[in-house]
Formats: sequence, structure tokens, C-alpha cells
Amino acid sequence: MNLTGWLFILPAILVVVLLLIYPIMSSIYFSFTSKHLLRASFNWVWFDNFKFVLTNPDFYIAFGNSIKWTSLSIAGQLLMGFALALALNKIPKYSGLFRTLLIIPWAFPAIVIAFSWKWIFNDVYGFVPNLLTTIGITDHNVNFFADPSFVFGAALFVNIWFGTPLFMVNILSALKTIPMEQYEAAVMDGATAWQSFWSITIRHIRGVIGLLLILRTIWIFNNFDLLYLITGGGPSNLTTTLPIFAYKAGWGMKQLGVASAITVILLVFLLAICLLLFRLLNKWEREDH
Repeated sequence: MNLTGWLFILPAILVVVLLLIYPIMSSIYFSFTSKHLLRASFNWVWFDNFKFVLTNPDFYIAFGNSIKWTSLSIAGQLLMGFALALALNKIPKYSGLFRTLLIIPWAFPAIVIAFSWKWIFNDVYGFVPNLLTTIGITDHNVNFFADPSFVFGAALFVNIWFGTPLFMVNILSALKTIPMEQYEAAVMDGATAWQSFWSITIRHIRGVIGLLLILRTIWIFNNFDLLYLITGGGPSNLTTTLPIFAYKAGWGMKQLGVASAITVILLVFLLAICLLLFRLLNKWEREDH
């Protein structure tokens, strides 16, 4: 490649280096050091940070919360998005209006969503707690984001509500590409509705679903802002995920080396999960061809 070609791709290379490669390499570097935010000097400690993290019971609590938070969020978003996409695909009129209304949650920033739902679920002036008490379901107003019995489920509901539109829009777009002739041929061959759904609908959209699963797994597992703004990781670490745990180590205890070790472990785990999902996606593509 000549100099002109390199000049054209130089901005893209700089963006990748500054926004992707440098943060990753710096996290890996600091994970082997005693880097502290309040001290300029630091030493090499090699694997001591990893030993500290992997022997910390709070790490496994946060890891379990991350697994539960990610898997249940994706399952809920997939089911709701799939159901809404199927419904919209059958609506002949005003489908554009319905799509616009249903995609509204995805248009708001996390801080607006977090504080809106904290207001709705507030036990003093929130609509939901007052409604439940008024109709007799509860005998007192429940603070959903502070009660250990409800906090995880309430936060999970908000995340499912927020992420469903992404699944809905992409699955609906995939449904629109399925030729109707295939369904007509299946009916003529005597296929049942379930057989048509599984062999035609699912087979055509599973590639899109696979990509969505990969992207949302990475996003939700790494997500920090929404859950932290809603619960702060509490009460009693019930909603502390690995990103929140790393934040508390880095900015709470000022131990950047420990926080970097947590993020490196998180990176390795996500790479392994994504590798498995990509292998499944490649298997589906080979079957389709």
C-alpha cells in the first residue's frame, strides 16, 4: 500500500488505537502492578492482584450476580422482543406508529431511565407502591429498590424494558425478509403451524438472534451505569455486578491495580463466552448453506 492509502486509513487506525487498544493494554499492564490512584509511584506485584481478587468472597458474589443479571436480562429481552416482533409483523395498519412507540425506551439515556423508574417505584410518592397499597396487594408501600426481596427483580424488569426494543426491531426486520412462498409451500405439503414456525421462521432469523445474543451479552455483562444509578450495587451487594465491583475497587478503595485485574478477568471470561457463541453462529450458517 502506498503512502496515500495509509493516510486515508490513518484516522481509523488512530481511533482504534486510542479507544480500544490503549485502554486494554493499560488495564493489563496495571493489573500486574500496585498502582494506586493517590500515589504516583507503583511496583510490580505480578499475580498478587489476581490472587487477591480470586480469593475475595465478594468477587464471587459479584460474578454470580453478573451471570444472573446477564442471562435473565437477555432471556427476558429476547422473549419480549420476539413476541412484539411477531405481533407487529401481523399488524397490517399503523405498524409504523406502534414500532415508534415501542422503541421509545431505547431512545432515552440511562440516567433518565434510572431516575424515572426510581421515582415510579419510590415508596413515598411512587405510583406503583401507592397503587399496590391502595388496591390491597401490599399492606404498606414497598421500596422496591431498597428491599432485599424485590431489588434484583425490580432492576431486572427495568433492564428488560429498556433492552427489548433492540431485539424487537432487529427480529422484525429479519421477519420481513422471509418469502411468503415458503409458508404457502409448507401448507401445501401438510406442515403444521408449529412445523412452519420452527423450520421457516426460526431458521431464517436465528442468525440475527445469534448476533444479538453476542452483542447484548457483551453489553449487559459490561454495563455499569443503569444498575449503578438505580441501586448503587446494594443493598448488601445483592445487585453488585463485576463492573460495579471493579468501580468500587478502583474509585472507592483507589486500588487501580486490583480494579484492572478484575477487568482483565472480565475480559477473558467474555472472550470465552463470545468464542462459544460465534462457534454456534458459524454452525448455523454452515447448516443454512
